[in-house]
Amino acid sequence: MTKDEVLGRLLAGRAVAVIRMKDADRLAAVAAALGRGGVKAVEVTMTVPGAVGIIREQARAKAEGALVGAGTVLDAATAAEVIAAGADFVVSPVFDRDTVAACREAGVVVAPGAFTPTEIVAAWRAGADLVKVFPATSLGPQFVRDMRGPLPEVRLMPTGGVTVENARDFLAAGAACVGLGAALVDAKAVEAGDWAAIEARARRLVESLGGPA
Repeated sequence: MTKDEVLGRLLAGRAVAVIRMKDADRLAAVAAALGRGGVKAVEVTMTVPGAVGIIREQARAKAEGALVGAGTVLDAATAAEVIAAGADFVVSPVFDRDTVAACREAGVVVAPGAFTPTEIVAAWRAGADLVKVFPATSLGPQFVRDMRGPLPEVRLMPTGGVTVENARDFLAAGAACVGLGAALVDAKAVEAGDWAAIEARARRLVESLGGPA
């Protein structure tokens, strides 16, 4: 899949599921449930033990149209590692110029994090495909709307505090797509192995955003 195809699918899907958990088997089950519910893009964070191996396995086993990304990537070396493992996209909570450069050189979609207008512009000028607005809970949809005025060309991906209930508000404000973590992947459902509940929650999110891409 080309970089443009990956970016196109992220934008069409509108939502990325951010997964943080220690159990690789449960993570695979969660990803499958999310996919059945219509959320096709999952981001495995580097805080997950054995994340690179999990990304490799998920990349090999992913369903048609699914995307597997790496999150919490803080440096270029880690970016290179997850790209080699098959990550379709790379996300970071911060803007690190070398990480962006490594992803650009590899032809992989990259979404560095930013919190202020200056950081957003710096990340975009460095070559970011998306800019992760983080933590979005501190800023809200109005911040996205305010940024879209002077920076209409910048694709923003609010993450952190985005929920099934307010995701639509961020998109209506001008976000290109959103990232959802615990609000989508409920810890109690995971603990109970209630994959149907996770699937249903994903479906409710997709329906609130206008249906499947």
